[in-house]
Parts: sequence; C-alpha cells; structure tokens
Amino acid sequence: MLVLACAGITAAITQTLVIPILGDLPELLDTSASNASWVVTATLLAAAVATPVSGRLGDLYGKRRIMLACSLVLVAGSVIGALADSVLPMIVGRGMQGVGMGLIPLGISAMRDLIPAERLGSSIALMSASMGVGGALGLPMAAAIAEHADWHALFWVATAAAVIVTALIYFLIPATPVTATGRFDPIGALGLGIGLVCLLLAISKGADWGWSSAATLGCLAAAVIVLLAWGAFELRIPAPLVDLRVTARPVVLLTNIASIVLGMAMYAQMLLTPQLLQLPVATGYGLGQSMLGMGLWMLPGGFVMMLVSPLGAKISHARGPRITLALGAGVIAVAYGLSLALMGSTWGLLVAICVANGGVGLAYGAMPALIMGSVPLSETASANSVNTLMRSIGTTTSAAVIGVVLAQMTTDFGPYTLPSEDAFRTGFLIGAGVAVLAAATALAIPARASREAEDSIEHEVADLDEIVAPPAD
Repeated sequence: MLVLACAGITAAITQTLVIPILGDLPELLDTSASNASWVVTATLLAAAVATPVSGRLGDLYGKRRIMLACSLVLVAGSVIGALADSVLPMIVGRGMQGVGMGLIPLGISAMRDLIPAERLGSSIALMSASMGVGGALGLPMAAAIAEHADWHALFWVATAAAVIVTALIYFLIPATPVTATGRFDPIGALGLGIGLVCLLLAISKGADWGWSSAATLGCLAAAVIVLLAWGAFELRIPAPLVDLRVTARPVVLLTNIASIVLGMAMYAQMLLTPQLLQLPVATGYGLGQSMLGMGLWMLPGGFVMMLVSPLGAKISHARGPRITLALGAGVIAVAYGLSLALMGSTWGLLVAICVANGGVGLAYGAMPALIMGSVPLSETASANSVNTLMRSIGTTTSAAVIGVVLAQMTTDFGPYTLPSEDAFRTGFLIGAGVAVLAAATALAIPARASREAEDSIEHEVADLDEIVAPPAD
C-alpha cells in the first residue's frame, strides 16, 4: 500500500514541478512565452492519452509490468528535463513525465488484486488521494528548490524519486493475476488519443488562441467528429480499448460525470488561492506571500487529505461510496463559502484550504470504489484509467473557466493589470456552485447499486484470495 501510494504521489509531484519557474521559462529556455506554455500543455496531453492506454495494457499484460514501464518512462523524462537547455527537449521530457500519471489508476486497480478485503477500502482511498497529496506537497518543495538552487535541480530530484519508486515496485510489488482476455486495440488507442488531444488543446489553449478563432473551433469540431467515430468503432469490435457498454452503466456513467465536475471544483481552489496569497498587500486584498511562503500555506491541505482518506473508506463501508462522494463534494462547497468569508487573512485561507482538501480526500476515495464495484474484474485498470481521465478533463476545464474570469475582471495596479477582488469572489462562487452540482450528481447514483458496489469489491477480493492461495484441507 505504501509503495503504491508513494508511486502515485511521485507521479503527481511532477505535474506541479515547473510552476515556480513558469514565468521564467521563456528566458531560461530562450524561447517565446507561447512556446514555453507547451512545457505544461505537453504533460497534460501526454497524461490524458497515456492513462486509458496504460490501464488497458495493465488489464491485458499485468498491472505491475505496465507500472514498471510507466515509471521507467517517468525516469527518462525527468533525466531529459534535467539536461534540457532549450524548449524542444524540455517539451519532450515533460510529455514523458505525463506518462507517469498512469501509475495512479494502475496502482488503484492493483490494490484490488493484492490487498486483503478488510484493508482495501482505506488503501484505495489513500491511493486515489495521492494526486491531490502530490500536488500539495510538490508545490512548496519545488518552490524551495527553485529559490535556492539551479532550476535543473528540480528535475534531478524528480529523477531520484522516480528511480526509487521504480526500484520499490520491482522489488516489493508482486505480480498481479491477468484476468482480461483479447488483444490490445491500437486503432482505438490512436482514435482516443487524437480525440483527446484535440479536445484538451481547445480547452487549454482557447484563451490564448481566442475562443472564436479557427484553431479553437477546428480543434473542438475535430474532437467531436473523431470521438464519435471512435465510439462507433469501439462498439463494433470484440476487444475494445474501453468497453463503452460497461461505461454506460448508471453507476459508472454518473460517477464519471461527477468526476469531471469534482475535478473542476477541486482545481478552482488550486488556481485561485495561490494567486490571492501572492498578490501584493497594497492591492487591498492580496496577502503578499512569496512563492515559497504560498507553498507552505498550501502544504497542510495535503496532509489533511491524507488523514481524511481512511475516514472516507469507513463512511463508504457504513453508508456506501455514493454518500461519501456526495459528502466530499458538499464539504468542498462549504470550503468555498469559507474562502469568501475569510479571504482577507492567510490563516482564514489556510482553514478553507484544509476543509477543501478534506472534501477532496473523501470524494476521491469514493470514486474508485464505485467504479470497481460496477465493472468486471478484468477491466478494473481500464475503468479506473477512464475515471482518472475524467478528473483531468475537469481540471483542464476549470483552468480555462477560471482563467477567463481572472483575465476579464481586472484592476490596474501601477503599470500592471491584476485580477480584481471581484474576480476572486466570482471564482469562489463558481467553485461552490460546481461542488454543489457534483454533490447532486453523486446523489443521483442509484443507492442500491452503490451499496452493491461496496459489497462487490469485498466479495471479489475474498474470492481472488481463495484462488491465489486456497485454504488447506
């Protein structure tokens, strides 16, 4: 459990690795700001494409084997980033780091094969929360390194962490049983990859290109056409990359919809609060923190998420994961209300951050339980990967929406144009509304199916234990 959780946290840390040096990247890499933005976009796109592909490969060829492949790609990408002095190799390295995000859904599904039933719920909750924990821990760590060392040290630290995780997986994680049959679907992987790249490019680059520009509209149109064609193809073949019939089951479908909305709610807080903490005090609403100071104020939220995750597993066991998911979304909505009331002080925002991360810890642990209890054992990695992808689509959409709000609602501060106080209030209100929508979506999940999902995981793990190690006569 600890090794898999560490693998997830390491993969998530690489996502926030370059945030402290984002503004300096054009100068550091001798390129334009537009080209430098691809250092972030490449990771996003690679993670979106690699996550469902690695999930299906894990079902077909063994989750441990594919986890090792993902971690080795993460190591290679980190080394390339550490050696890069220009934008092209940096983009390549960051894209390879994005592949490491496949470790999270693979780790969640591997737990179903490896961990006793009585510990499975808390283990899944901790692993699922590793995305948020990694982001919360990675930001202050990256800020401290960037402030006191050469920026290449960020990637060397990531390399060391990835090497350690690879070794731990190799030596301490046993092979998982292969329960899926059939062959890998390369056409489906290519189609899904093209569709996702077009969709996420339009969402993430729409503000830069213009929402009505030919590039943005062309990407959106291409995404719709390609994904519709991909869906029709997947329904016609015997061994699809993603079984859309399983995905259309009410529990799975509504959980994935809730994941998109919850991803939006979670990420809005991650976008708004750091900026508010760092704006100058002279603005009247900024709190004047340095990059490192901001990271340290955000840090306790990661620990709260880690501590709350096992509590979510207990609630899921007692009341069903549907209730835990709705409760987590409700807690996030309350956190946005606290942000509105307490945004004038660092301690007030710290309270809001901890409450929000507590809600994320509850909700993120419930989603895999709902998914895995509603899909065949042979498709756990693939289904979890799709669910992780839905969260990524939500965070990307959140970045676009909040970016528009902060860009449109501005105030002049000397020679600078900054987001206004009303922009942050509007952003917090949007986050609260989206969190309420996520709670409503969770409550729409059939209650009986949610309860059966929790029971199904325990029964299947017990059955698998008997198959792997049958009791002696």
